[in-house]
Amino acid sequence: MFPSELAFFGLTSKYIEAIYEQLFLLKHFGGWSFMEAYNLPIGLRTWFVERLQKQYDEEAKAMKKARKN
Repeated sequence: MFPSELAFFGLTSKYIEAIYEQLFLLKHFGGWSFMEAYNLPIGLRTWFVERLQKQYDEEAKAMKKARKN
């Protein structure tokens, strides 16, 4: 009825979208099943997403360095 997003009645749509992004990254790039990623504690899931990002950054840097040589 009302367009405002009241967080005290549940999660905001932006928060839910951020969770879905994490689940997608873990599923698509990390090989996790949806339920495995969904059932991870929030802190651990965030750590895995950040670590996955770090890994891809390191790989991209190594590929860029290899192309220069």
